[in-house]
Order: sequence, then C-alpha cells, then structure tokens
Amino acid sequence: MDENLVLGIGTRLQHTQMGPGVIVGLRYATYLISFVHHGIKEIDKTDTNLEEIIPENVTEEIETHSQVEKSLLKILKLWGGITENVSLGDKWIGGTVNIQPADKSLKPKEIPIDDFFHKIVMLRDRLRVLEQNINSNKKLSDEDKVNIQQYITRCYGSLTTFNVLFKNKEQYFVGDKGSKED
Repeated sequence: MDENLVLGIGTRLQHTQMGPGVIVGLRYATYLISFVHHGIKEIDKTDTNLEEIIPENVTEEIETHSQVEKSLLKILKLWGGITENVSLGDKWIGGTVNIQPADKSLKPKEIPIDDFFHKIVMLRDRLRVLEQNINSNKKLSDEDKVNIQQYITRCYGSLTTFNVLFKNKEQYFVGDKGSKED
C-alpha cells in the first residue's frame, strides 16, 4: 500500500495477519481498524501487511467519536453484521394472516402475523445486502450496476403493499416514485 496515501473512515482493508477490516478512526500515525475476527485494533499507517480493498473518505482529519460511531454502524451494516430493529404496527400484534384456497374443501393456512412480518423484514434486509454487494462489485460496470439497482428498486415497489404492517413510516418499502408498474 502507498505510504503517502491517507485512507479515510469506511475504507475496507485486508491485513495479512488480522484478515478483513474497516477503518473506523484516524490518528496522526495510525488507523483504528475494526477487524471482522479480531475487533478494533490500532495499526500503523505504514504497516506493510495492509492492503486497500475499497477506499472511502480519503482525508487527514481526525474524526469525532460520534462520527466514528456513525461510520462503524454504516460499516457493520455493509458487512451484514447487524440488522435494523423493525417494529410491527401495534394493531397487528397477535394477529394472523389467513390464506383460503378457492377450493373450500381444502384447509386454509393460518400464519401468525408476527412470523409473516419477520419474513418480509428478512427479505428487505437481504435485498439491501444484495444492493451493497452490487455497489461494491469491481467487475460490474457502472451501467450494469445502475440497471440492476433499477430492478431492485422495482422489487421494493412491488413490496409497498406490506407497508401497512410497519409501525414506523420511515421503515416502509419505497419503489420508483414515478412508476405505475406495481
């Protein structure tokens, strides 16, 4: 890695001994790196065991603790380490989803709405991870990334029907605002 290059918070790195990590803080001569398997370690900026994977926020400024926390949360989400706490709307708690076949001789299926909602949230989380993997993929062209992103946005749009289940509007599915495809 170039000794003169000062990487910023959010840069993904590979260390030959510590494995994959992300810069979560900067000091004068060191990086604070959160390693996937070893936690946060302070590593000299000139350490020859570091290899840059995806550079971010190239800067020489020292970040504040709140900025480090925000960056760390963003990074953990990027690596798939945490998921957002999503609440089911109060009126749905304890409810059920009933699926009745057209043939009345067949049994209907009853699913606890909490389980159904959990599956929807898991689907959304997996779509987000897919988006992050697409955006960080070095083999896809920018045009390919945009085309795939548009398809994922349409998937979100198809899921807006389930927004009625969410307690908080800021957690709703959002598709393409101008599209009538849903």
